[in-house]
Amino acid sequence: MDVSQAVETRRSIRAFLPDAIDRTVIERVLEKAQRSPSGGNTQPWHAVVIAGEPLKRLVEETAKVIPEGTKAHAPEYNIYPPELDGAYAERRFGVGEAMYAALNIPREDKKGRLSRFMANFRAFDAPVLMLVHTPRYMGPPQWSDIGMWLQTVMLLLREEGLDSCAQEAWAIYQKQIRACVDIPEDHVFFCGLSIGKRDESDPINAFPVPRAPLSEAVRFEGF
Repeated sequence: MDVSQAVETRRSIRAFLPDAIDRTVIERVLEKAQRSPSGGNTQPWHAVVIAGEPLKRLVEETAKVIPEGTKAHAPEYNIYPPELDGAYAERRFGVGEAMYAALNIPREDKKGRLSRFMANFRAFDAPVLMLVHTPRYMGPPQWSDIGMWLQTVMLLLREEGLDSCAQEAWAIYQKQIRACVDIPEDHVFFCGLSIGKRDESDPINAFPVPRAPLSEAVRFEGF
């Protein structure tokens, strides 16, 4: 698989097969991803990769507090800017509606939508979950570096025939994560990355996710 194919076939997978993933494959991907760019070669990314019993425990502990609603939420950063509007807000709303439409869950089915949301905190039943964190003093440039590293990881996973879903949603339960996984207190928990093989039969992995035309994002000058 070349880079273009990896980019074309990568998408956020929200239904995984239960097939176990060999640790050596994950290690190979992460070893290659260490070549990701970072400002000043700081390499600010840190992660814990869990599977089996540690993942089961995290899912179980998180499930205990989900019924508490927002009272149990404790994100260390705003996952979306409070002032998100215009095309950015429309795209966020649109992808959610497209997902629920693919699953035939109408807006008035609050219970169905909540159940689907809760799947986030089972890592969409993926067999592997990577938990990403970074020192608290790191700024926006270093968070950007982490994004480049994550994209490199996701594309290398495609090369291995695997799939993933980057999940900032896990940030709302960082307290539960810290209770189950050793993440330094002087680090910010950033996101989870669910890893496994996509379930091709599940419609949640096939609905269209449109991208804005290049003209909306890029302007050329001097050509």
